[in-house]
Amino acid sequence: MKKRLKFLDRFLTLWIFAAMLLGVALGYAVPSMADSINALSSGTTNIPLAIGLILMMYPPLVKIDFKLLPTVMAKPKLLGLSLFITWIVGPLLMCVLAVLFLPNDPEYLTGLIIIGIAPCIAMVIVWNELAEGNRELTAGLVGINSILQILFFSLYAYFYLEIILPLFGFKGLHVNVTIGQIAQTVGIYLGIPFAAAMFSRWIIIRTKGENWLQTRFIPFISPITLIALLATIVLMFCLKGKMIVELPLDVLKVSLPLVCYFGIMFSLMFFAAKFFGADYRDNAALSFTAAGNNFELAIAVSIGVFGINSGQAFAGVIGPLVEVPALILLVRVINYWRARYYSK
Repeated sequence: MKKRLKFLDRFLTLWIFAAMLLGVALGYAVPSMADSINALSSGTTNIPLAIGLILMMYPPLVKIDFKLLPTVMAKPKLLGLSLFITWIVGPLLMCVLAVLFLPNDPEYLTGLIIIGIAPCIAMVIVWNELAEGNRELTAGLVGINSILQILFFSLYAYFYLEIILPLFGFKGLHVNVTIGQIAQTVGIYLGIPFAAAMFSRWIIIRTKGENWLQTRFIPFISPITLIALLATIVLMFCLKGKMIVELPLDVLKVSLPLVCYFGIMFSLMFFAAKFFGADYRDNAALSFTAAGNNFELAIAVSIGVFGINSGQAFAGVIGPLVEVPALILLVRVINYWRARYYSK
């Protein structure tokens, strides 16, 4: 029997649209609200948004059982393929697409690059469940990607923003960002929820048992991700309401390269994994891990480094709006490919 999204998750695109509209409406109806939210900042960090972004990251990280990492290590070919496409091909592809689609919009271009260097560690679990992929392999890949993001995201961001972009002719794009700035932001938005998640798993398993963690605690906290995401979007669009109304075509401009990215990454991983002998369940896990992105982290870094009113932050907010319908469509695609390429 095919799995289906829960009601709230199934209509996530609708909720995101509603949150965007609510944010814009509040920004116009209560102009002082934006000023009040903006005032709750420390440096480049807006405290309400920081809380929302950290809460977004916490539930998916709690779901990860890092004891499953050996499951991934037992399949070195598939692991190597996943790491190569996700961490080498993916960021470069997003960089190329950003340059091709947004050569005259350096802030949006930079925002897309930040998205490209942040592999998905959250919603991929949902897509994999819908496609009936290998849950253990997905968890292992999510765990590895989480660790790699903590260790290397800062270096990747610096490499692509300061070294690669000039190779594409963007010598006039002075991205005022240092490894230290990005490392601090990653430490706050990924390190804090990561540590909290690991501590939660340890203390709950020790006191209540793993069954209680899986059947009671995780279902209880899972809606926090969606609620925090929607609340964050309301806040951001409240602060950026006028800009959104004045620049509706910018949403489309940012969406086009993202759609291309999802399609290319998903197809590349699917057929490469099949070539390397992956069965369907493993292939589904690999394909959705490669196609998705960690928009929560991308939004957090964009806000922390470039500011809440930046084009980079705007590009990050558009990301989930595009990802949800695109990945739901890819669930249908992989079901079709399953019947075509894996039927006996």
